Amino acid sequence: MRNGESLADLVATMQRLLAPDGCPWDREQTLETLKPFLLEETYEVLEAIDGAAAGHCEELGDLMMQIVFQAELRAARGEFTIDDVVASIDTKLRRRHPHVFGDAKAGTAAEVLTQWDEIKKTEKPRRTLDGVPRTLPALARAHKLTERAAIVGFDWPDVAGARAKVDEELGELDEAMTSADPERLRGELGDLLLSVVNVSRKLGIDAEAALAEATRRFRTRFEHVEDRLAEAGRTPKDATLAELDGLWDEAKTLAPPGV
Repeated sequence: MRNGESLADLVATMQRLLAPDGCPWDREQTLETLKPFLLEETYEVLEAIDGAAAGHCEELGDLMMQIVFQAELRAARGEFTIDDVVASIDTKLRRRHPHVFGDAKAGTAAEVLTQWDEIKKTEKPRRTLDGVPRTLPALARAHKLTERAAIVGFDWPDVAGARAKVDEELGELDEAMTSADPERLRGELGDLLLSVVNVSRKLGIDAEAALAEATRRFRTRFEHVEDRLAEAGRTPKDATLAELDGLWDEAKTLAPPGV
């Protein structure tokens, strides 16, 4: 069996579930009702990547089921089938890799990306920032939009310029905090966050992943604080801020930064 041929089995299973005598729940679903499931499965795959291979395999299967499910709903309308989906991405990959499937030359990853963007422009002429989904998480969308702008030259030459912008935006936020204008505060805070994303991008760091890691560290350390207090029959509400800070610092010493 060629690698990938078993996809047909999943398609057949999905078709059986959607048959007139199939699963009542599956038959009630629409492209609209499937949206949250697709998003949930995507996030579960992202989390599984950091775990065991078996868990990653399972979550990829759940995500693939969502793709097949949506394709079958489209097929029922006579619009396209899963074969069209596979053929479309296969054709696109071959077209956008002429250095592999053709005579073009691209010796570095940077050259490949430049070539990729040039090919995309010929396929579907559009504005620089078109095609970045509004449904992306805000940090990820900010990274992608500023990355697109950077490709056409709208960017600092190095990270120092992006870092200086953070100080500028922080100063503007400080000024806004002296006012009673919530709209101004929201705007300045947003500008500050965007400037931080630019620093992240210039450093080659995924802002979304960096924040996720920081959030995980925060939870681990705070749970350490709670556990230490619980040993004495206390809760964080019973402790002073100085005590909480001391236990927080203790938690930080138990694991190196980033862990």
